[in-house]
Amino acid sequence: MAATTAGAIKARIESLAFGVPVFRDGPRPEQGLPYIVVQEGIPASLDLRANGDFGDPDAPISIRETVVIDLVQHARVKTGATTTRVTERYGLAEAIARSLHGCTLPAHPAKVTAVLVGDIDRIPIKDNQVRHSITVTVLRELLREEVVPS
Repeated sequence: MAATTAGAIKARIESLAFGVPVFRDGPRPEQGLPYIVVQEGIPASLDLRANGDFGDPDAPISIRETVVIDLVQHARVKTGATTTRVTERYGLAEAIARSLHGCTLPAHPAKVTAVLVGDIDRIPIKDNQVRHSITVTVLRELLREEVVPS
């Protein structure tokens, strides 16, 4: 079981065997391309539609947590003095988004109602790298241990 939302998303993406390493918060030093980075909690807010009576201290509290998944890959590889070949895996960002949309992240320690894909941005090529940024909202229960110190 994952300890965080980023860990649960990392586990979900790895289970689909896209052949791309997945990291939380950033790649290892000297990590080669391609790779995926998952950043969580940007931001997390109350899901006002899902919360009930705040007079009950044991009532579950639902939050909407924003998570960004970045796919970074080479755009092209040089094949000759004046020629290149595209190495970007077209459709990979969309496949990742599709695999997350609607899932309930069974590896998450909290009850996840759904993952909703908000958008996929393709950042222009720079230094022969292309980056896709996938923004998702995770609808989940706020765990007591996230707000009450141990």
